[in-house]
Amino acid sequence: MAAKNPGLPQNNRLILGISGASGVAYGVRALELLKAAGIEAHLVMTKAAEMTLGYETGLKAADVEKLAHTRYRIEDIGAGIASGSFRTMGMIVAPCSIRTMSEIATGVTSSLLTRAADVVLKERRRLVLMVHDDSAVRNRRNHRTTRARPLRKARKRRRSGDANSGPGA
Repeated sequence: MAAKNPGLPQNNRLILGISGASGVAYGVRALELLKAAGIEAHLVMTKAAEMTLGYETGLKAADVEKLAHTRYRIEDIGAGIASGSFRTMGMIVAPCSIRTMSEIATGVTSSLLTRAADVVLKERRRLVLMVHDDSAVRNRRNHRTTRARPLRKARKRRRSGDANSGPGA
């Protein structure tokens, strides 16, 4: 493991998610930079990301795994990164597919990647989603994030025990 940077906070862990969207090279480069900076990278990749990795870069998942401090299986919902007690600086999803973004925005998670992102939001840590931006994607993203705002507010009210958190509140 690389030497730790003395300017970093004690908690120098970051979760890096790589989804199956085009642009997996961004995720790989992020891992390289995190390793060089002495930041503990906790990697979770979707099955589609592993396939896209081969198509776009010629790398295998094992090659990318070597850049991370820890690699988690996408189906391991009980992994440490799915818990708020696992302290991190935050999470980056690079690239972030529309499906992954939608799951995160609505809080309906089906994998460790989206569950970890949901926990990062719940714990009020930083979350960066690198969504490929073209006009079709922009329209879907705007639609989904607009829909997600009321859902997030409702979830927050339910968690805080607000009696007026039902529909129409």
